Formats: sequence, structure tokens, C-alpha cells
Amino acid sequence: GGVYLAGPSGFFEAGVLWHNTVVVPKVEAAALVPMDPWADQSNIAKIMSSMDLGPERRSALKEANLQQGRYDLELIDRSEAILASLDGVDVDSGTAVEIGYGFARRLLIVGLRTDMRLSGDNEGSEVNLMIETCVRDSGGEIFRSVDEAIAYLAERLPLKPGSTEKYR
Repeated sequence: GGVYLAGPSGFFEAGVLWHNTVVVPKVEAAALVPMDPWADQSNIAKIMSSMDLGPERRSALKEANLQQGRYDLELIDRSEAILASLDGVDVDSGTAVEIGYGFARRLLIVGLRTDMRLSGDNEGSEVNLMIETCVRDSGGEIFRSVDEAIAYLAERLPLKPGSTEKYR
């Protein structure tokens, strides 16, 4: 198992850069296995760049979207924890589903919110109260620092296969 990297970062260039040059390397440096849904988006990207707008493209994307969604759920099934990006005015809808699915699968969920904007339902919450409940009741926390979030995961998860210690 590993850490599923939930969040919308693959949808925009700055997010891809942050994800690939900061988040994934830091997860690996902590001897954790990144379960990365953004590592292979080739079907969707290929369709969008090679097909003209119209019914054939729509049909191809419909199938590619389902394949991607099923792959992402399978990655969560093979994970021990979720590191969820909670940035944005509201938590990304796909990320919210991944958090709920992971919570139902009894995974540890750790939130990362680097966004300075207010997003909670009221002054008692940092983000949507359902998201926060799933994070906290899974044994996780919400962090403002990627390093703190990954350190929290690393303290609680088994090491990568092949390591000499079973647990940290």
C-alpha cells in the first residue's frame, strides 16, 4: 500500500508543477509510496489533443473518464492513507469523493490546506464540516505545511517494502 495523492492539481499547469516537483518527491523522500492518480492521464489528454469537438470525441471521453475514475478508486483500494489537497474556495468535488471513499475504507486521511482563504462552514471549521469530520475521525489532521502533513503520515504508516524496520 501507499499514500493516495488526492487533489485537483493535475488540472492546471501550476498545480502539475507543484505536484510533480514538491509533493511526489517529498512523499518518496519520507520512504512512502505515492499512489498518484495524475501519473497517467494519457487517454484523456490524447483524446482532447487529437480529436475535434463533436459526438465521437464526447463518446471517447465518456469512456476514458470512466476508465480513469475506476483506476483512481482502485488506487485508493491499494492505499493505506490519503494525502488530500484541500485548497480552493471549496474542496474539489472529486477530492471530496476520494476522501469519503477512503474514509469508508477506513484509511488514514491527512488534509493539506495551503490556501489562505476562508473555506469552513463557520468559524469552527477550516473546510467543509463533512470533509473535516472524515479527516479527523480517520485519525488524521489538517496541516498548512506539506512537510508537516507528510511527517504525520510517515510517523503512522509502515515503511516502504524492503526497509529493515516494520514500523517507524
